[in-house]
Amino acid sequence: MILQISFGKIMGNKIMKTNLIILKVKGSLMAKKKASAKRTKSAIAAKPVKKGSKGKAAPKKSSATKKPVARKAVKEPEVSLGRPLVTQEEKLYMLFKDDYHARQIFEFLRVNTLKELEELSPQQIVRRVSKPVFDTVDRIRQTLAEMKRSLRDDEAYAKEYRDHSK
Repeated sequence: MILQISFGKIMGNKIMKTNLIILKVKGSLMAKKKASAKRTKSAIAAKPVKKGSKGKAAPKKSSATKKPVARKAVKEPEVSLGRPLVTQEEKLYMLFKDDYHARQIFEFLRVNTLKELEELSPQQIVRRVSKPVFDTVDRIRQTLAEMKRSLRDDEAYAKEYRDHSK
């Protein structure tokens, strides 16, 4: 007698499908286990089984009414960096103890742990760090323009600012 059982388990973005084959040979049971992994978009994106309507046939759509649907491009799987060497709770000042400038940026951004830092993109960090500098330079340009002065090669801005402020 051969009995085959299949079951699945969701692990991250994979569905682990396991087939269990049970053989009854001369009064004893033998089991073989086969495992295979199927890649899915996400565990939530797994399609639920639809229940059919009781006794009612679904109306068929004619091929003339169907509109061509553009196929979605298949996303490449995310690049895995492997097992992390440090935890998310790791303090940044310990990781960057030799990099004074990095520690100054972390202090300015008010981030203390690796988890807080990983929530920011490189563009966000540059934007947040450089915004005060741009704002300060603009205030300097405006103040100089009010006094009919300007920075080197910035006379056009001073003249335009004076014309708009009148």
